Amino acid sequence: MTTVEESVSKAWRINCRATAFLVERLPAALWPLPLPGAPRRTVRGMAVHLHDCRCLWMKSLARGSGVAVPRRLGRGDVGQADVLAALASSADALHRLFEVAFRSGGSFPGVASAFVYGAMPRDAVLFCGYALSHEAHHRGQLVLAARALGHRLPPETVQGLWQWSSRLRDGGA
Repeated sequence: MTTVEESVSKAWRINCRATAFLVERLPAALWPLPLPGAPRRTVRGMAVHLHDCRCLWMKSLARGSGVAVPRRLGRGDVGQADVLAALASSADALHRLFEVAFRSGGSFPGVASAFVYGAMPRDAVLFCGYALSHEAHHRGQLVLAARALGHRLPPETVQGLWQWSSRLRDGGA
């Protein structure tokens, strides 16, 4: 029987692989383009946002864990390889933080209130749901932005976001 901890670990790893899967497949021509309806934000900026949010979450949730918070990328002129390396780093760091939380009874140690910032839960299972929802939202935005910018992504890319068994295999979960 699979434990809750194993299921959360797999869900997190699959989610992270789905995010990287999409970022890997974004055409380079899209990277600097402004998002439709949000001209100060770019496709690159949204990809960076995924990593930077993980770092911000960890800044609050990792206080008593001993897990190092990765460095944020910020709004610099970073390429896809830089973002993918950062996403791998933050995915691994959050995975380690989940492990610490489960060893502590399911909550992130050193976080006093039930919800950080009024919305982000300190319970590991609830936080995993929160984080997966956030990333899925932005993956959808990236797919729609690509389409609106005239770069319809191949069906195998869009459908691949939903192939969790494939992402489980290729993500090492």
